[in-house]
Amino acid sequence: MAQPLIHFKDADILNGEAVVLYGLNMDVMPGDLVYIVGKVGSGKTSIIRTAIAENPVGSCTEASACGFNLTSLHSRDIPFLRRRIGVVFQDFQLITDRSVEDNLEFVLRATGWKDKREMGQRITEVLKAVGMGTKAHKMPHQLSGGEQQRIAIARALLNKPRVILADEPTGNLDGETADEILQLLQRLNAEGTAIVMVTHNRYIYEKYPGRVFNCKNERCTEVVDEGIDVEL
Repeated sequence: MAQPLIHFKDADILNGEAVVLYGLNMDVMPGDLVYIVGKVGSGKTSIIRTAIAENPVGSCTEASACGFNLTSLHSRDIPFLRRRIGVVFQDFQLITDRSVEDNLEFVLRATGWKDKREMGQRITEVLKAVGMGTKAHKMPHQLSGGEQQRIAIARALLNKPRVILADEPTGNLDGETADEILQLLQRLNAEGTAIVMVTHNRYIYEKYPGRVFNCKNERCTEVVDEGIDVEL
């Protein structure tokens, strides 16, 4: 039986020292497409930060991510956890004074890659996968917002993660460009990568259906009845 990639059981989710969500129960399985929705400030991003051990988990029965126990995770093991999870941010977070290729190589070196030829091959693979095969030598400022987000997705793919956590990945993009990014994430999901996407945009999860978790009133629960209106 497949094991969940992200697992929370009765977990309190923190923002700083304050609990923002109580008693979270969530299992993200291989190949899932999961949306975490809710108003700004409802705790959506805190779930992502907890899954990558940027925030400590609060009181809980169980909490794990990609095989790592989040309740007892040692700081030295956090980089190994993050090799197994791809993360895409709203604001791209590219290093502005380095080329696309150097941005990606920096991540590979930081996650233990050493062979220059192997790194070059992997960079070529991920850039081709996101339709940016000719952009390796461009600087971030030479790219459009959509192109920068494609590079950010390529970066998330470098270590062949089984799950990508995308925090408002289209928030800074126009509608047409946002659709292109969503279609790319849909394709990656269809190829077997689980996607967990934080959004407060109803259009996204209505056009690209998946499982929906709604954060509201300090709780985050799965919406199992399609007739229930999600308040955003």
